[in-house]
Amino acid sequence: MSLLAVRALSAFYGKAQALFDVQLEVAPGEVVALIGRNGAGKSTLLKAAMGLVATGGEVLFDGRAIGELPPHERARLGLGFVPEDRRVFGDLTVRENLLVGSQGRAFDLEALLALFPNLRGMLERRGAQMSGGEQQMLALARTLAAAPKLVLLDEPSEGIAPIIVARLAEAVRAMKRQGVAVLLSEQNPRFVAAVADRALLLERGRVVGQATGGELSPPSAGVRRVLGV
Repeated sequence: MSLLAVRALSAFYGKAQALFDVQLEVAPGEVVALIGRNGAGKSTLLKAAMGLVATGGEVLFDGRAIGELPPHERARLGLGFVPEDRRVFGDLTVRENLLVGSQGRAFDLEALLALFPNLRGMLERRGAQMSGGEQQMLALARTLAAAPKLVLLDEPSEGIAPIIVARLAEAVRAMKRQGVAVLLSEQNPRFVAAVADRALLLERGRVVGQATGGELSPPSAGVRRVLGV
């Protein structure tokens, strides 16, 4: 059974349609990537799953139709979202950010720090004092503090130093081993190849193909085409 399924999904910004008849499924513990150029609809698809844009079609999570639920209700069901701009609380410390992300649930701080060891020495540092890569790790750790079943992860490697990208990849693989599913958007095929079970290729709001690990590194002709490289 799929953990997340979207069927005939469309999305709109006002009168402008951004997604067209998208179909996808993510199984429990599976990592699925969305690949495409800027404007292809990757981020919109994640926002549509989270209930942040107007949609048509059907969204099911853990067997339940959630298309009418607001974002905070989807989060309570176990759907986590890490946006591209991270939205770390700059005035709060790392520890306080994690407490906010836990949504009042008890969480295992040591387990989170095992996934993100760089944060161990930063627990009392304010979010605004962290680098972009450190903020990205905090944003993901904060989402995991609520124990989601599936994480929507938007452009995690964008603008991040290679050493931090490698650590993020390790964290995603560890999440998969723990049974957490991930749907991520990316333009970096190497990162996708390092973490994803498969990738969906997006062009102009439509899924136009699929790629597996062997087609991602080195990128196949189809992957290069949708990325424009």
